[in-house]
Amino acid sequence: MAAAPLSGTNTANLDRNNLDRAASPYLQQHKDNPVHWQVWSPQVLAAAQALNKPILLSVGYAACHWCHVMAHESFENPQIAAVMNDLYVNIKVDREERPDIDTLYMNALHILGEQGGWPLTMFLTPKGEPFWGGTYFPPEPRYGRPGFVEVLQKVFEAWRDKPQSVAQNVKMLVGGLRNMAKPQSRDRLNLNNDVLDQVAAQILTHVDPEHGGVGGAPKFPQVGLFDLLWRAWLRTGEPEYARAVTNTIARMAQGGIYDHLGGGFARYSTDAEWLAPHFEKMLYDNAQLLSHMAMVEAETGDALLRHRVMETVGWLLREMVTADGAFAATQDADSEGEEGKFYVWQKAEIEQILGPEDAALFCAAYDVTDAGNWEHKTILRRSLEPDLKDADTEARLAACRARLLAVRNTRVKPGWDDKVLADWNGLMIAALAELSRQYRQPAWLEAAERAYAFIVNTMSVGEAKLGHSWRNDILVFPGLLDDYAAMMRAALALHEATGSPDYLRQAQAWAETVEADYADAVNGGYFLTSREAENLVARTRHAADNATPAGNGLLVGVFARLWYLTGNVEWRERAQNLLDAFSADAARNFFPMGSYLNGFDLFANAVQVAIIGRRGDAATEALIDAAYGVSVPNRIVQVIDPLAPIPENHPACGKAQIDGTATAYVCLGPTCGLPVTAPAELVVAMKATRAV
Repeated sequence: MAAAPLSGTNTANLDRNNLDRAASPYLQQHKDNPVHWQVWSPQVLAAAQALNKPILLSVGYAACHWCHVMAHESFENPQIAAVMNDLYVNIKVDREERPDIDTLYMNALHILGEQGGWPLTMFLTPKGEPFWGGTYFPPEPRYGRPGFVEVLQKVFEAWRDKPQSVAQNVKMLVGGLRNMAKPQSRDRLNLNNDVLDQVAAQILTHVDPEHGGVGGAPKFPQVGLFDLLWRAWLRTGEPEYARAVTNTIARMAQGGIYDHLGGGFARYSTDAEWLAPHFEKMLYDNAQLLSHMAMVEAETGDALLRHRVMETVGWLLREMVTADGAFAATQDADSEGEEGKFYVWQKAEIEQILGPEDAALFCAAYDVTDAGNWEHKTILRRSLEPDLKDADTEARLAACRARLLAVRNTRVKPGWDDKVLADWNGLMIAALAELSRQYRQPAWLEAAERAYAFIVNTMSVGEAKLGHSWRNDILVFPGLLDDYAAMMRAALALHEATGSPDYLRQAQAWAETVEADYADAVNGGYFLTSREAENLVARTRHAADNATPAGNGLLVGVFARLWYLTGNVEWRERAQNLLDAFSADAARNFFPMGSYLNGFDLFANAVQVAIIGRRGDAATEALIDAAYGVSVPNRIVQVIDPLAPIPENHPACGKAQIDGTATAYVCLGPTCGLPVTAPAELVVAMKATRAV
């Protein structure tokens, strides 16, 4: 295995396209472009400085539809490529492989007042300082956007002829980026349960009451916010919170954003009713949605959500496991150069496969018409008849889906990005570890442990330093804060599910690396990049979630969980310090801070379930399964051998088994409830903790 720095390959030959040396499948997609693409590295920046030539930075990812469009229209065009090669040093970045670069320059675009998105197109000085940018540009003027060649020429002319204006832009943007890492206000949010309820009430006003989700088109899952609403319902009993959550997840689960044949959710919907996605499937979305659906289904017993959990894990284990046992990053939106071609149908095709009777039933259920529901084709959905039908009808529909899936599997499949990302894997490992107990699926736990072992054994340097991305024996190192936060969460989930102390020890070792290499000693919290990483023009620090949870937000919950599991007050202090570090940001805008707020909920309202019994014993295992089958998001499960002492600072200290059988104590704060030995009694005791 070769360990590569976050700078990627070390090439400075600017007279050729060097992406054939890259590990990223996205960069490999562009290796035959006539553009002289380079992989980001200090050597390439040094070469640009020697030439005093501006940099064109293009950031995208393998499953990005509009990235493919711009590639076909512009980057494969020899005339446009000639202009790019003449005027710029051209650097291509995979945002999934280098989220530090993507985050930095996306923030610069936001400072310019532009809406973000991919492909990200930024213009930089030879030192990597941003001075102008945008997203997708068509080859000629279109959609109210200037043509790409015109943009290339005018930006270069500004660079050449107006150096003072460029310098002013650089000063403004770089200064803004550096300021973003600092607290933006002195006003602090004094967090408590009342504040969480107030936040939930404000979020609720933005939820679409008909189709669910937040706002209008486009719509993203925003799982962190809906987790927060669900927690608010459990805490307050306010039915509007529950309705917002159950309606949203049901609409998504029956919409076109869900793959009704193969399982799994696409990244987002282009419309307000979850009909038409961009079809790409991301590991991180499905990890978060699995956890969310399971949390809701544990309370509602909704058969639809149970089906979607089973189907989505089925897709994951069937299509997203790499040869090494880890989880791949994405599946593409496009196949054969056409968006969604793999997934959409014509009515006549379905009738031919299923025959008249089954086709009539299926088409009525899945909104299949002669005219189609999207660009004269049909995206399968059950939104128009969302309720499940009787068992016999559902069995017929399942058989129809299986026949259609078999035919679909003969089509040209979308691209598969099989790079392994530590942070995304961490999210999925944690989800599988918890769901394996809730749904009593030991194979899911085995899959989670295999993926975890790959990252620890292959994507680490030494015992406690993680890399970020791995493919083709190339490790992108050092890792990012999000890698540590997500993998620590995964280790703790595996520790609770299995009882193995190795997972707990590894989580604590990673936490020490975070403290040593990522801490912001001035403002508190942690930077996205290690002190050992390449120096970019600014060092990012934030607790705002994007499509994935922010590392600082996740760490609030991780440190809180470590405190409860170990009793070591240092972890409580680290959690409190993180809460303090980003309190002003939460006061200014709490909407992107779901992970941070949900982490505080765990910190303040943990439900400790101490099960005194031996793992493997039937009575103990039944209590563990019962604990995982209750919708208590702040649950922390500890299984304690009857002969082992319970630490003095644990609320269950001094408790023992009743009549020599496995016994559970449910503790909230310093107080534990009465001992229970029956799984049904444990469920009742845990539910009683939810209204605090």
